[in-house]
Amino acid sequence: MANTPPVRSGTTGAYYAQAVLSFALALGAMVVGIAFLDTDAWIRAFLGLGMLYLVTSAFTLAKVVRDRQDETRYTTRIDQARLDKLLSEHDPFRVDAP
Repeated sequence: MANTPPVRSGTTGAYYAQAVLSFALALGAMVVGIAFLDTDAWIRAFLGLGMLYLVTSAFTLAKVVRDRQDETRYTTRIDQARLDKLLSEHDPFRVDAP
């Protein structure tokens, strides 16, 4: 039976830290920009609510994409394991007598 390589994560700690820092910086800049906008409070509240909706929908989209990738990866590994089991149990020289 062939050994399948373990699933490895492609992200490093530095990449994760850069992504978190980039997100925090962008979110902070938007919050400061909306807070210091020279307009009425209700317009700033509307923009803040829009920004909150955008952030939550981005997280949801990222989760859906990740879940779909994981599902495909696990399905492929299960199919490969089934094939490996069938091949390991198959004896091409066995003759079934009636």
